[in-house]
Amino acid sequence: MSTREHVALAGELAELVGRRIVDPLEILFGSDEQVRPVRARLRIEAEVWAAQLLGPDDDLAVRTAARLIAALFPGDGPFDPPDEWWRSAFGRAVARRAGHPGREAVPFATAGAMLGITRQGVHDLVKRAKLDRHPGGGVSTHSIRERLNQPQERHGARLHPH
Repeated sequence: MSTREHVALAGELAELVGRRIVDPLEILFGSDEQVRPVRARLRIEAEVWAAQLLGPDDDLAVRTAARLIAALFPGDGPFDPPDEWWRSAFGRAVARRAGHPGREAVPFATAGAMLGITRQGVHDLVKRAKLDRHPGGGVSTHSIRERLNQPQERHGARLHPH
């Protein structure tokens, strides 16, 4: 986990929880007086959630992602965010730690969004057996998560001694 990732994720979580949960409370209460302590606590909790999502404990990261998704995106159906959501700091953390919540496979376009590459890039990775095609169609979310958690390859000129 880099400091930059942590700062971006904590900021995004604080903004998202503030907008989706705290702001509606302020509207319902008619003033910010009662939600001020919640806003102060939110900044602290966002730091904790970011550390949990990016930290070494996979189970804790998955549980934290599930709690945040349930609170921030309630609904009667399964969580199925638009492809652009995967480009957010929270979306990237969820993809890396939990994959796609509740789905074993996703379409190639969604796989590309989760990986930060084009749909054609996903096709190439499937063809080269770097991602698994799901028997029911699309790409296995397990293989996407595995790919996201591989150490990054370094591409660059190598100096060879003569």
